[in-house]
Amino acid sequence: MIITEKLTKKYSGNFIALNSIDIKTSKRITSIIGRNGAGKTTFIRILSTQLAPTSGSASINGFDILKNTREIRRSVVSIPQEASLIGIMTAYEQVKLYLVARGFSFKEAGDQANKALDELDLREFKNSPADTLSGGMKRKVFVAMALASNADVVFLDEPTTGLDPISRLEVWSAIGRIGSEVILTTHYMEEAQQLSEDLILMDHGNVIEHGKPTELLRKFDGMLRAETHEERNDCIKVGGTFIRYIKRDDAEKYISRGFTIKQITLDDLFISMGVFLES
Repeated sequence: MIITEKLTKKYSGNFIALNSIDIKTSKRITSIIGRNGAGKTTFIRILSTQLAPTSGSASINGFDILKNTREIRRSVVSIPQEASLIGIMTAYEQVKLYLVARGFSFKEAGDQANKALDELDLREFKNSPADTLSGGMKRKVFVAMALASNADVVFLDEPTTGLDPISRLEVWSAIGRIGSEVILTTHYMEEAQQLSEDLILMDHGNVIEHGKPTELLRKFDGMLRAETHEERNDCIKVGGTFIRYIKRDDAEKYISRGFTIKQITLDDLFISMGVFLES
């Protein structure tokens, strides 16, 4: 379980990256969603003891992030977005070395590395140097590290950014096999909706929504999204598209007016609040 109370992070110039965050979550996969600069990475860096908060408190499974740093580092894995593999080392060597660094014996590290790579369908690539792997395969190797570690909590920061659609699906499947509690940051709404039991929506260092996907979408019960490229004052403008939310019974009326009708997704939570994510 992760609990934060008034967790705050300020940088020079009084820039507030996290603004008094209060969160309690214990779901198997929690997604933290927000556009770049929302505070997602700062949040998980603080939780994984890589960065100290300015004020407030946080705990993981009862361990305080400031008072029990050693215990937390033993029980969590954090894979940052900018993490890269050592090009000449094989996938197997990468995972084994990571586990040895965490305190596994060489034999146990080798056994766990093989098991994790097999489970993630990387057996045929385990002896391939990292430089020969695709972007999706490289991300799966990092997921293998997390899977093999048997950590209580795994932090994954933007694990599929920059990947093609097929690679993203492969990484989603791999993440779903991690048995630990997973905290995932992303700005891909479909990723969060596909994987998560709990969602934290952030913008400018603030939590603006928190709950199960079905709960958060309840405000749109019985509604659809109507879109047009014609400029309209009674719509929300997103890029070159104009959007409004309508009752299902009014769909035919809006179709006749030239609108395209779409089902509601998590994107609509942000659109309705005027907070737009990168595609």
